[in-house]
Amino acid sequence: MSKKNSKKRRSGVVYSSNPDFEYTYGAEDEEVDIPAAEQSLRIFLDRKKRKGKEVTLITGFQGSTDALKELGSFLKSKCGVGGTAKDGEIIIQGNHRDKVLQLLIDKGYKNSKKAGG
Repeated sequence: MSKKNSKKRRSGVVYSSNPDFEYTYGAEDEEVDIPAAEQSLRIFLDRKKRKGKEVTLITGFQGSTDALKELGSFLKSKCGVGGTAKDGEIIIQGNHRDKVLQLLIDKGYKNSKKAGG
């Protein structure tokens, strides 16, 4: 097995002269879900890098990726369109800013606002 394909990726750790050094692979902090009322989400209308097609972009979500995908799925089903949820952003196809804002407020995201022009 070559070094490139090995399962242990040490992400930059090559050598440590510290005899008490313990390498903890994958022991990152778990994401904590912040209550909906404390999150401030921003709703944009975006056309960049999409050949002029409009999408509704929701940013500012803090929490686990499962909660992000669940919220994205909820919004997509209520708007009746496609989209995606990744990297802390939810993308809904089309211009649905008003509807998404109302859905988020009804779901408990009180600090949600429309942003950008």
